[in-house]
Order: sequence, then structure tokens, then C-alpha cells
Amino acid sequence: MKMKKAWLLLKQALAGEHHNLTDGSIRRAVFLLAVPMILELSLESVFAVVDMFFVSKLGPNAIATVGLTESVITIVYSISIGMCMGATALVSRRVGEKNLSAASLSAAQSILIALVISLLLGLCGVIFAKDILILMGARQEVLSIGVPFARIMLGSSAIIILLFLFNGIFRGAGNATIAMKSLWIASGINILLCPIFIHFFGLEGAAIATVCGRATGVMYQIKFLLRRDGELKIIPSYFKPHLDILKSLANISWPASLQNIIGSGSWVILTRLVSETGGTAASAGYQIAFRCFVFFILPAFGLSNVAATLVGQNLGAKKIDRAIESVRITAKVNAIMMAFVSVFFLLFSDFLVRIFSTDSEVIFYGVRALKIIGSGYVFFGVGMVFTQALNGAGDTKSPSWITFFCFWCFQVPLAYFLAKHTSFGPQGAVLAIPISHFLVMLGGWIAFRKGKWKEIRV
Repeated sequence: MKMKKAWLLLKQALAGEHHNLTDGSIRRAVFLLAVPMILELSLESVFAVVDMFFVSKLGPNAIATVGLTESVITIVYSISIGMCMGATALVSRRVGEKNLSAASLSAAQSILIALVISLLLGLCGVIFAKDILILMGARQEVLSIGVPFARIMLGSSAIIILLFLFNGIFRGAGNATIAMKSLWIASGINILLCPIFIHFFGLEGAAIATVCGRATGVMYQIKFLLRRDGELKIIPSYFKPHLDILKSLANISWPASLQNIIGSGSWVILTRLVSETGGTAASAGYQIAFRCFVFFILPAFGLSNVAATLVGQNLGAKKIDRAIESVRITAKVNAIMMAFVSVFFLLFSDFLVRIFSTDSEVIFYGVRALKIIGSGYVFFGVGMVFTQALNGAGDTKSPSWITFFCFWCFQVPLAYFLAKHTSFGPQGAVLAIPISHFLVMLGGWIAFRKGKWKEIRV
């Protein structure tokens, strides 16, 4: 009987139907959101690893190129996530208040501002691709093959931002299934096209395949946003600028973007430290370890998005105790899941890295980086739940201060000292990662317990 009930609940989670998340069992609400949100980012994490697998066949220079470019693109991701959080906070709050027309209007306004920002970022990426790689410390052999790749990837910023933003809108409305399917389509096409395009176009082919996949995912999202029978009904008149909503979006989005820029900016510094102290082999090994890290952390990030949606909708429904319990349950599940991942990384890191490279020096650095990063997975998982819960409530400033202190006042100086002034070398830069994320977890827990987020008005 229990198995039948679980199977029916799973089918409901994947069906894409509307569910009232502010009433009934909290565990059921967490499950209905968690399944599509975890699956949404699971295939994206599969692509991150598959992409590196095919690129790795082109040699260490290609791996380093992808790593350096992706380190910069994380800044674009950060802006995307910030805008996504702004949209999720506003849409979820309005849905919790049962004001669907206001939710649709908020969604349209977030799209409007996203288009302007993304076009500016894409133009800068195309013009300054070579300068960006040089700034990242790319050597001449990397530059010779890396500039076209970087130009394509950075120039597609609009597609990246819209993909994130639309999914944030769907999550805020409680329809995580559409978000899941759009990313599955995008990642599936990437996986299909990547080996074919790499065969014909080399490293540039990997970039073209990625852009094609993401663009298809965006078109799928637009189809549902324009449907008249959907929960959100976006009409052309909603795109007329509403200064009050744009101001609310900006007040939520810029700190959320800043907190992710702070985090991704520290990753950029760490990437350069590894490259400077260990050379191309260390950089390639670090990038393999990072892709493996992303493979397992993205599903955990998906689960933390559950907390953001449930906090936003329950605040809109004025059910604060329910919001708190939702976060507690989500944090517990993420901690258990990440504990298993930590053990897996510690036991099988050598096997994982050898999938991508046979170079003994690359394997050496990759295995050690993976073991070090893996030791902090529980910190990553629980910390994300608390920070996403704060973001979902519209309190994006508290996580910004937490990440600024933990990454720029602690992680970067510690990484620099360990990499440059101790025998750890490039491994020292990696060692600073789990330590700083423990502080993020602690800071997020303290901020959530203080309860300032309960009073945020959006």
C-alpha cells in the first residue's frame, strides 16, 4: 500500500499539475517540488561531465580552455541566478497571496529587464573574449584554440540568462516540472550534438552544441509562458515598464547577483591560483574535479530551490511556521544526500578522474582536488538550503554579506597563502573551499534563526 501511494505521489510530482503548496502535508509539498527540481539539475550535471569527457579527448589545453572560460561564465551565471531569485521571490509571494495576475505581471517585468542586461553582457563577451582569457592567465597554446570557444560561449549570455530566469518563474509559481523538462531538453540536445560537433569543428563544436541545446530549452519555456490555459498568463501589455515592480526586482536581484558574483569571483581567483602554481596539468586536473563536483552539487542546489519556493509561497499565505518547517525538512534531506556523496568521492575519486584523462600528472592533481572538495559536501548542501530560503523570502542582502565575508575575506586570502607560501601549492587553493563553505553554512543558519527574513515585504 505504501509503495502504491509513493508511486502515485511520484506521478503527481512529474505530471506538471498545479498543487497548493501552502496547505496539507509539508513533507508532501517538499516531495512534489523536490523530485522535478532534483531531476531538472541532474541532467544538467550529467551534461557538465559528458561535455568534459568529450573535450578531454582534445588534450589538456582544451580542458584548460573550457575551465578558464567557464570560470568567467560563472559571473554570467551569477547574474542569471540573481535575476532568477528576484523573479522566484516575487512570483512565489504573489502566488501565495492567490494573486495570479500580479504574478504574471512580475514575471513579464523580470523578462524585460533580463533582455536589456543579457544583450549588453553578450556584446562585451564577443568583443573582449581574448582579453578575458589573457586576464585569466591563459598561456599562448591555450589562447590559440580558446578565443573562438570563449567568444561563442560568452556571446550567448542572453540564452543563459533567459534559461535560468524562465525556470525561476516556473519554480516560483510552483510548476517545477516545466523547469525540469526545459533543462532536460537543453541538456539532452547538448549531449547528442556535442560529440558530433566536436568531431567536425573541434573545440568550437562543443560551444556550438551548448548554445543550440540551451536555445531549444528557451523556446520550449516560451511556449508555456505564452499559453492561455497556464497558471501564469503573460500578455503583451505586461511588458510595459512598471517602475514599482522593476524597483522591487532590482532590490532583490542585485544583492542575489552580487552574492553569486562574490562566490564565482572567488572561484575565478582560485582557478588562476591553481594555474599559476601548478601549470596546465594542475589546471586540467582541477577542472575535471570541478566538473565532478558540479555533477553532484547541482541536484543538491535543485533541492535547495525547494526551500526558496516554499518560503516565498508560505510567506505570501502568512504561514511562517510552515515556512520554517519546510526549510528544516529540506536541510535534513540535503545533508543526508550529501553525506553519501562525500563518502563516494573519498572512495572513488581516482576512478572518476581516470574516466576523463590518462595523463598521470593531471590524474594526480584531479584526485587530490576531488577528495578535498568532497570532504565538504554536507557543508555545501546545508548552507545552500539556508541561503536559498533567505533568498526566497526576498532577504537577499543577508546571504550577500555572508558570502562576501566567507569568500573574499576568508577563502581568497587563505587560498593565496596556502598556494603561494606553503608546500601545498595548487592543492592549497582547493583546501580553502570546504573550509569557507563550513562558514557559509554557519552564517546561513544564524541569519535564518534570527528571523529578519520574516519581515521582508516584496
